[in-house]
Amino acid sequence: MQSLSYLSLDNQRQPLPQAAADAFAAQVGGGVLRRGDAGYDDARKVWNATVDRHPALIARCLTVADVQAAVRFGAAHRMLLSVRGGGHHIAGNAVANEGLMLDLSGMSGVRIDAAARTAQVGPGALLGDLDRAAQAHGLAVPLGINSTTGVAGLTLGGGFGWLTRRHGMTIDNLIGATVVTADGAVHEVSASAEPELFWALRGGGGNFGVVTSFTLRLHPVGPEVYAGLVVYPFAQARQVLRAWRDFSEGAPDELSVWAVMRKAPPLPFLAESVHGTEVVILPLVYCGDVAKGEQVAAPVTRFGTPLAVALGPTPYAAFQTAFDPLLAPGGRNYWKSNNFAALSDAALDAVIASASRLPGPECEVFLAQLGGAMSRVAPTATAFVGRDARFIMNVHGRWSDAKDDQRVREWARQAFEDAAPHATGSGYVNFLTEDEGERVAASYGANYPRLQALKRRYDAGNLFRMNLNIVPVVEAEAGALGEGAS
Repeated sequence: MQSLSYLSLDNQRQPLPQAAADAFAAQVGGGVLRRGDAGYDDARKVWNATVDRHPALIARCLTVADVQAAVRFGAAHRMLLSVRGGGHHIAGNAVANEGLMLDLSGMSGVRIDAAARTAQVGPGALLGDLDRAAQAHGLAVPLGINSTTGVAGLTLGGGFGWLTRRHGMTIDNLIGATVVTADGAVHEVSASAEPELFWALRGGGGNFGVVTSFTLRLHPVGPEVYAGLVVYPFAQARQVLRAWRDFSEGAPDELSVWAVMRKAPPLPFLAESVHGTEVVILPLVYCGDVAKGEQVAAPVTRFGTPLAVALGPTPYAAFQTAFDPLLAPGGRNYWKSNNFAALSDAALDAVIASASRLPGPECEVFLAQLGGAMSRVAPTATAFVGRDARFIMNVHGRWSDAKDDQRVREWARQAFEDAAPHATGSGYVNFLTEDEGERVAASYGANYPRLQALKRRYDAGNLFRMNLNIVPVVEAEAGALGEGAS
């Protein structure tokens, strides 16, 4: 009988009898794909085209029982295991090369309870799925800014976007979850049911299990918000960014203004002569009264002499897709990010200098304005610890030709290093790349020992390691930490 092979958790190639693979496939509602099967190549593709891996098996889960079967099968054979929700994470951890990939894209349902203002969301749902369903009722969850991002990965790593200053991070609006742990057991968790596991899920990434359902709090938003872009020439970057920083200090929570430095895309409201030139783009959203938003945001148009102003009442769900063309699947991507408690003149100068050396037309440096409601949550209230970050920089290397891999990566790394002396030293795990495992502990700060102890409690064998991995503590340490955390 023909046999398959796979990579084990200790990176050893192991045989897998065909009969075992066939028996497993019969337990999974959506079937199990193997190399050469129709649909295999589409299933293994993720957003970042630098990730080109071939799982031994892809389990297409449709139910909680399917997930349980896949987790138990992976654990029994000690297979390298990965979990794909939206497949958008920069590091490509959704794809276990020569291992077992759980494909949850078929579990993409979104159910809105408008009266209770809650959403129940499947792990395969994308931000656009949730935005559209919630906005039908004039409601929204604080999410990211790209509609093709997966809700699951975004939430487990923290989640921030245009609504974060007013309504907190995505994890601050998570009120319950269903999770399958490494032993295949199902746990219903919340602040009152298994609160330690619930705490760990809010920022701890995919380290503790496979979440098969998220219950999220909704807020009245829109359906129209005051939003749009203000575009300045890059020659005014120092003046504009200092004015933006100073304005941000007193901005109301309803207003979020970010700064993006890149070559101008062919936006219809920009003169053709501006297309392809270096610019500073200030995208903004005011999530309160539209008329008040126009008044509050007016100073943003006076930071310098703008090339264009495109602000006005905008459907919130539509603005959530505004940056999709710049972040479309299929590009090669490499990111480096820093958290800032404040932006000094020297920090801004370092960021501007990096943006002046863009290695390609799709590359950019953005600075996200945070603070507000996010900063008013205690750093120990959730696994996510970076509540002191008032700004996050993401150096976004994006290109299409593999021959540019080294050049773009070197630019991104240098930009990160140049800004690092002005940063907090912590990071945002959703932005960390595959070569930044050493930054994980710093990104969780004082919460890391507690997370390690919980990792040992729920996944002592580190089955869920295809992530920004939290390594389980040794048994003696786990006992001491467990006593302190209880």
